[in-house]
Amino acid sequence: MSGSSTVADQHADCAEERLITKPFVVVSLSAFAFFMYIGTLVPLVPLFIEGPLKGGELALGLNAAVFALAAVFARPLLGRLADRYGRRSIIIGGALMAAAGGMLMSQIDSLGFLMALRVLTGVGEAAVFVGSATLIADLSPRERRAEGASYFSVAVFSGIGVGPVFSEWLLDDVNFERTFIAAGGFAILAAVIAIFAPARVESPEDSESTVDSGGHAAPPVRALAESGIFKIIHPAAILPGVVLAFGVGGLTTFFLFIPEYSRDNGFANSGLLFLTYALVSLVIRIFGAKLPERLGPRRSVTIALVSMAGGLAVFAAAPNVVGLWIGAFLIGLGAAFNYPSLMALTVNNASDADRASAISSFTMFFEIGSAGSGLLIGGFAQIVGKQVGFLGGVVSCLIGLWLLRTKLAPAGSDVGSNRTERKSDIQLAG
Repeated sequence: MSGSSTVADQHADCAEERLITKPFVVVSLSAFAFFMYIGTLVPLVPLFIEGPLKGGELALGLNAAVFALAAVFARPLLGRLADRYGRRSIIIGGALMAAAGGMLMSQIDSLGFLMALRVLTGVGEAAVFVGSATLIADLSPRERRAEGASYFSVAVFSGIGVGPVFSEWLLDDVNFERTFIAAGGFAILAAVIAIFAPARVESPEDSESTVDSGGHAAPPVRALAESGIFKIIHPAAILPGVVLAFGVGGLTTFFLFIPEYSRDNGFANSGLLFLTYALVSLVIRIFGAKLPERLGPRRSVTIALVSMAGGLAVFAAAPNVVGLWIGAFLIGLGAAFNYPSLMALTVNNASDADRASAISSFTMFFEIGSAGSGLLIGGFAQIVGKQVGFLGGVVSCLIGLWLLRTKLAPAGSDVGSNRTERKSDIQLAG
């Protein structure tokens, strides 16, 4: 009888654990406002570089790399600051720093000054993302973290999707100054909303094998985290992060090349393509938020990488209006599945005590992927042109697919299927 009671109690506890709470909504709204800022810059900065600043594809790649590398080097410190001083403080500070960078871009006239300001915005973006993503993980029940990451990413993708449409409308091809200033306004709004977010959330102690009774990561994760490079990069984040980075390489190719490429192939501007990409991702993440957990990391991330590779290949093979629509749809489909499962794998292999550091390390691979692809694929496209350059993004996605299916989640593995493991534990307890 006691075993049956235990099973019932555990099921009841799972049913009572709410995911969507007031703090969850506040953090998501702040993230939406901030990624409206990021989305506004997505087409604006490349057009500014290739227009008034007279740069080429390599300058586009350098822009992505500078932004990303600044965020990469800042993230280890940001994770520790978030653990020590709370998540809210770095969200507010990062949003204000990014706002300053965006607004100052309205006053510059050289690539050198632009790159300096991209450093400022890169550090600010890293701070906001680390603080927000960590709070969302703090607020999500353990067995619903992939679902929580999906809902949170709705805010991120809404901003990134709507921002370019707003940017292209306000820009009207010539009004760069007012558009940069408006972008900074969204970042300031994000900081104001974040004032109402919790500084930190104390989570229940983990009971999985990676966490001991004191809430600290158990061997081998703890031993790794205390040695060598793992003092900077959390070991739980490495394999999921590397796979993420190669997927981000494909997405970065889309972000960098589409603003000008769409104008050369039948579109007045890129806004509708970014909106299509974002809407596809949003619909899947809202109505299919539980899919990453049900499919498991191997299948869900495979869908992501194959879809993004397919979209980029379509851009290269069909440089026309129909090809651009199809490619944007496939990119959106891939983006919907790329992040949640990999994020959940990372978080569930870190303790409560170092969760912010693990998430900081994992999200750092966004910038690693962006920097690497910006330099390599940007340089490649400088030689062969944007149309063939899209194939560089295809290669990036295919490398990520190989790593996923041979290293992170090989055939027959049950990596990351925490819900399955919990059900087995309950059955054993019964």
